[in-house]
Amino acid sequence: MASTWQEALDAARKAGLPQVFHDCDTGTYGACREGEPQGTFKSGVFSEHRCICMPARLSAVELEEKEKKFRTENPDW
Repeated sequence: MASTWQEALDAARKAGLPQVFHDCDTGTYGACREGEPQGTFKSGVFSEHRCICMPARLSAVELEEKEKKFRTENPDW
């Protein structure tokens, strides 16, 4: 897991993955495939986390700006 958008981008490029995400429930960032759910297993049950996913082709600055805009427009999310 990564702790910033930039670290997530680095991981995506290294692994050849098309998307990066910010897991809003854990505060971590990462790289993933399109449509790949993020979450945790607890007692054999998968709990999907609230994540903001975006294309890895964007810059870290663009990702930060888009996340900030989304959170401003969706304060209860």
